[in-house]
Amino acid sequence: MTKIFRKKSALFLAVVIFPTLLSILYFGILASDIYISESRFVVKAPKQAASDGVGLLLQSAGFNNANDEVYATADYILSRTALQQLNKDGAVTAAYTHPGISIFDRFNPLGTSGSFEKLFKYYNKHVHVSADARSAISTLVVRAYSSDDAYRLNSRLLELAEEMVNRLNTRGRDDLIRYATTEVEQAKKQSRAASLALAAYRNQQGVVDPQQQAAIQLQMVSKLQDELITVKSQLIQLRAFTPQNPQIPVLEKRSNILSNEIYEQAGRVAGDNKSLAASAVEYQRLQLENSFAERQLAGAMASLQEAQNEARRKQVYVERIVNPNRPDGALEPRRLRGIFATFVVGMIAWGILSLLMAGIREHQS
Repeated sequence: MTKIFRKKSALFLAVVIFPTLLSILYFGILASDIYISESRFVVKAPKQAASDGVGLLLQSAGFNNANDEVYATADYILSRTALQQLNKDGAVTAAYTHPGISIFDRFNPLGTSGSFEKLFKYYNKHVHVSADARSAISTLVVRAYSSDDAYRLNSRLLELAEEMVNRLNTRGRDDLIRYATTEVEQAKKQSRAASLALAAYRNQQGVVDPQQQAAIQLQMVSKLQDELITVKSQLIQLRAFTPQNPQIPVLEKRSNILSNEIYEQAGRVAGDNKSLAASAVEYQRLQLENSFAERQLAGAMASLQEAQNEARRKQVYVERIVNPNRPDGALEPRRLRGIFATFVVGMIAWGILSLLMAGIREHQS
């Protein structure tokens, strides 16, 4: 019985008393005070309204939460790149390797393993970013071992996030303007080529506008036909009443001349490959290509102007809802809760182990 009591006492000491004493030692004496600086921000973007062409990506009508940029900003804050920028002047290393920090909480306490990867793991334990899916408000929490360090690191991280978003803005605007400029240059080349092709065809065929010229030719043919009808009417009358009239040969010759002229003028409108009708087909094709190229150039220039106007406005920006606070007291570690939690866990573990040991003894007996 005494042996069993001793075993239970030793188990109680090992599982409950000793861990509790260690927790009292750590939380009461060794653990360093942790200061927490918190800030809140939202990433905003212009709300895009539907329009034509590139304007679909540019026209803004109000503002909207940029959900993609929210998560991109959070990932950036917790990235190696952000840590490198934040630690350029050794701010992170100085904040977490101060001799006043407990050896249990300090980064690289023995000075033997201060690699960047170890610092990155340590950094991610002390910096946390969370985003509310409904409001898109992000909360940045920085834990440090002095009030000034927590405030300074939080403020600098917000500045780095704003710089990152501004870089995205600049790159997006530059890409958009470059794309619009390229479209304008291509449209200019196409318009110039179409205009030159149309001018070359006009010079080659000796026409300005086949349709208008054909209309003029047809009016001329119509007038000649009217005149021919008049001459033939006069011939019929003279032959009927004065067959020996000396005007009859003159009118007959004039009738032949008018007929030949009508045939020649009608042939210029239609009849062979050199006629205006044949020229009109190719002319209309070239004219259509020229009109299309001009409209395309006008649209590209309008898109470029719209892109340049949009470049003058911020597309995405970080708006601070709550600025970083400078904590006036340590919020962690929660010493009494830590000691009490250690004691409770020890008691639970002691009870389970006691039951297991009792079951083993009963099984052996």
